[in-house]
Amino acid sequence: MSIDRPVIVWFRQDLRTADQPALAAAAATGQPVLAVFVLDDATPGHWRLGGASRWWLHGSLASLAADLADRGGHLTLRRGASVDSVLAIVRQTNASAVYWNRHIEPHWRTAEAELQKRLTTLGVAGHACDGQLLFAFGAIRGRSGEVPRVFTPFWRACLAAPPPAMPLPPPPSLRAPLTIPPGDSLAAWRLRPTHPDWATGLAATWQPGETAAQQRLASFLDHGVARYRDQRNDPGINGTSRLSPYLHWGEVSARQIWHATHLRCAGEPGFAAGAEAFLREIGWREFCAAMLLARPEMPDDPLQPRFAGFPWRDDPSLIDAWSAGQTGYPIVDAGMRELWQTGWMHNRVRMIVASFLTKHLLQPWQAGERWFWDTLVDANLASNAGGWQWVAGCGVDAAPYFRIFNPVMQGEKFDAQGRYVRRWLPQLAGIEPRFVHKPWLAPPLSLAAAKVRIGIDYPAPIVDHGTARDRALAAFSTLKS
Repeated sequence: MSIDRPVIVWFRQDLRTADQPALAAAAATGQPVLAVFVLDDATPGHWRLGGASRWWLHGSLASLAADLADRGGHLTLRRGASVDSVLAIVRQTNASAVYWNRHIEPHWRTAEAELQKRLTTLGVAGHACDGQLLFAFGAIRGRSGEVPRVFTPFWRACLAAPPPAMPLPPPPSLRAPLTIPPGDSLAAWRLRPTHPDWATGLAATWQPGETAAQQRLASFLDHGVARYRDQRNDPGINGTSRLSPYLHWGEVSARQIWHATHLRCAGEPGFAAGAEAFLREIGWREFCAAMLLARPEMPDDPLQPRFAGFPWRDDPSLIDAWSAGQTGYPIVDAGMRELWQTGWMHNRVRMIVASFLTKHLLQPWQAGERWFWDTLVDANLASNAGGWQWVAGCGVDAAPYFRIFNPVMQGEKFDAQGRYVRRWLPQLAGIEPRFVHKPWLAPPLSLAAAKVRIGIDYPAPIVDHGTARDRALAAFSTLKS
């Protein structure tokens, strides 16, 4: 390998310098290293980045470029088909090798195979590394030798396996090529949304980047993980890690989270239960990734074939009301308002709003999945599809179809004082706690005192719970075993 020929690192959803196997392997060659990111939103046939994801990507790429520059490296941006763009840079720089971290999404796996094939024809080495998950793809197997298709056995197999590899340190320094190929400016991509709610809400809530990810992880392990098991289901308090977008974009790795959690909680029994519950959520991400690898149709088609003919109602007006947080059920509407304003929603509330859409309104789960894909800053293809299929009842490891969340009871159980609802639905701030999750049942004098007019200041329920439940059960009864 000529010392003058650079090597390329193809970045995607691994926008960090620490525990970045592809970057570490490239730096270890001693060759000049050129980091490349391609905005591949022109390629048809796959899920393109949603609006919230594009906002996050702008901040994450700016942070990565600065982190690489601090180490002497350089990030080149290109827009177009990924494989063609990477190969163009290979030719322009006379690169000797390309490094990347394996990706679980079907279109990326196809792109990786094509890149490897075309690099071989050019006589250029292609190196695929494992860096997206806790374990190498397909490494987790049950007693039968197959990947478990149910989460609990899958997670047991994870815990029984050798621990994930220790995280890699960032390269202490990088050497950029003497000649840098031309690239796009980040500003020219115009990734940031212009809608005023998103332009202010996302920026007020999040700070993308590897440094922010490490700060958030450290803060959660110091102040939140011990109480995580007890507080994780209360959306009215700051009881979760909020690491999901950083993990999705690879600003922190699953292995870093795993080992940092074990290190922080070692010898402190009070942390054990919270740490176990927290890492189990990382396990769910791992499980969804394994399912997507095995069933690449998961984002579009039900994993249980009997759901292919399910009688969804497919009513755009109901989907619009749900998307806008105008259903008349406060816990549902608060969740949808939080999502719109911050690009994130509490996990317990995600289950409630998904159940409401699919069970109460009988709208196809794919419609909700697509809305989440556009509005979540942590819009992970595998986890998003896995969560929606679980709630709708059509996944390989799904909630029973007859489990239909009562949105009033869910609100009263998990947001007993209405803190969450009052934050995101300020028009209900004056409602008595006993009616905050069912304001349409509040006495007229109470509504007048709270300055709430049902149907004017806040909508009446768009569907009756009892009627909707019966209708959903009737629809599900049509499924064949």
